[in-house]
Amino acid sequence: MSTKTRRRRPEARPDEILDAALSVFVEQGFTAARVEDIARRAGLSKGAVYLYFPSKEAMLKALVEQSAGALATAAERLVSVGAPRDPEAALRGVIFMMITAMTDPDISAAPRLVLTEAHRFPDIAAHYRDQVLETARRAIATLAADGVEAGTFRPVDADMLMRCIGGPCLGHMMLASAFDFHPKNLREPVDVADALSDLLLHGLKPREDA
Repeated sequence: MSTKTRRRRPEARPDEILDAALSVFVEQGFTAARVEDIARRAGLSKGAVYLYFPSKEAMLKALVEQSAGALATAAERLVSVGAPRDPEAALRGVIFMMITAMTDPDISAAPRLVLTEAHRFPDIAAHYRDQVLETARRAIATLAADGVEAGTFRPVDADMLMRCIGGPCLGHMMLASAFDFHPKNLREPVDVADALSDLLLHGLKPREDA
């Protein structure tokens, strides 16, 4: 164990620590998890862990940036490239990206931890808001504006559109991960995303082309 630790590349250690932290947080819960447990899982000393992350909170913030933060940034890039050409396709792409990511336990674990712990750790909640939600807000505002300019969407409040997109995706994640409750007829992320996109775009009223 010690030989492997000495030979490990220093630049790889932050990712190894975060992998270990995520496993321990999921198994024990964020509050109960101890830094020494994370260090043991990573094959490092407790002091070595503190060289990279000063606290459990810092680890969870880094995990947020690594997962949900990266997802929000990718969605913003997708919108910036795709929305001016085809706002509806961009919207469907964002929903597919979110559903696909949220059904991946490694990506959804950090957001689920934040949802559980936000009320006890306001600093973590604020970090999630700044790194994830504000990025998502910009992306959806751009998508809404491009859709209106193209004549594809009617004018709507962008913050409410963000909730209409994010709410069902978060709901799907919680139903699937916490309760193992899946749609009976839609198992693949692309099918779930298409169904959500269709409901968002067309609602429940019969369509004239139906």
